[in-house]
Amino acid sequence: MKAAITGARGFVGRHLTTHLRQQGDDVVALDLDGAQPVDVTDAAAVRARIASAAPDVVYHLAARTHVGESWDTADAVRAVNVDGTAHVLAACAEAGVGRVLVVGSAEQYGRLDDPSLPVNETAPLHPLSPYARSKADAEALALDAARDGLGVVCVRAFNHTGPGQSPRFLVPAIAARIARAEHERADEIAIGNVDPVRDYSDVRDVVRAYRLLVNDGEAGVVYNVCSGRGVSVAELARGLVTRATRALRLTVDPSLVRATDVPVLVGDATRLVTATGWEPEIALDRTLDDVLEDARAAL
Repeated sequence: MKAAITGARGFVGRHLTTHLRQQGDDVVALDLDGAQPVDVTDAAAVRARIASAAPDVVYHLAARTHVGESWDTADAVRAVNVDGTAHVLAACAEAGVGRVLVVGSAEQYGRLDDPSLPVNETAPLHPLSPYARSKADAEALALDAARDGLGVVCVRAFNHTGPGQSPRFLVPAIAARIARAEHERADEIAIGNVDPVRDYSDVRDVVRAYRLLVNDGEAGVVYNVCSGRGVSVAELARGLVTRATRALRLTVDPSLVRATDVPVLVGDATRLVTATGWEPEIALDRTLDDVLEDARAAL
C-alpha cells in the first residue's frame, strides 16, 4: 500500500511513518517536496503534491495542536486546521485517493457531565478553545466529503504522549523539568493545574489504531482513539517524579494554569475495538519511562 502523510515531520507523523514502514507500506511525506516543505494552507501546492504522489491512502495529521496557545493564534490555527483540511480533502477527491484518515481531537467534546463519561462518539460537541472549534469544523468538512463519496474515516484522538514529543506538552514538559533538576541538583518542579483528568495512550499504540482504521474502519464514521482510563495531572506528575534520581517537590506555578480547562475527559473506544480489534499494548509506566529517558538524553 502506498501511504502519504501530512504532518509527517511532527511527533505523531514520525511514529506513524515508522509503523507504516514496519508493516511494509510505501510511505510518502506530503509536507516535504524534495528539500522544500509543502504548506497545507497552499491549496495549489497540496493538489500538486498529492497528484504526483498518487497514494492509495492519505493520513492527514498536519495541524496546530497546542490548546493553550490557540487562544493567541486563533487565525493561524483555523488556517491550518480547517482550511488545510479542506485543501487536503479536495486534492484527495481530485486525485482519486481511496481512503483518507482525518485526525480530530477529544477536545471537540468540551466540558461533559460525569454521567456522560466515558464519552462515546454520539455525544454532542461543545468545543471550548479555538483549537477545539477548528477540529470540530475540520471534522464536519471531512464528513461532508464522505457523503460526497470520498472514503474518509475520522478519528477523535484523546491525549497521547511518548518519546519525541515536544516539551510544550504536559508529560514531556514535566519530564524535561525533572531531567534539568537532576542535572542541576535542584529540589523543586513547577507544575500547573493538577486536577484535570485525561485519557492517555502511548503514541505508538495510537498510530497502530490509525492504520487499522484505514484498513477496517467505515467511511463517514467517527472513531474515538483512547484507552478508556482516566489519569489526573497529579498522578502523571507523581509517576514521573518517583522516577527521578533525587527527591523532588511539586510546586504549582500560576503561570502554567490555563484560564479554561476541561476538568475530566475520558473516552469510550468500543467502536474502534469492534471495528478493528485494537487494544492498547504499551502500559503507562513504560511510556513515562521512555519519555523521561528521552528528556535526559535531550540534555
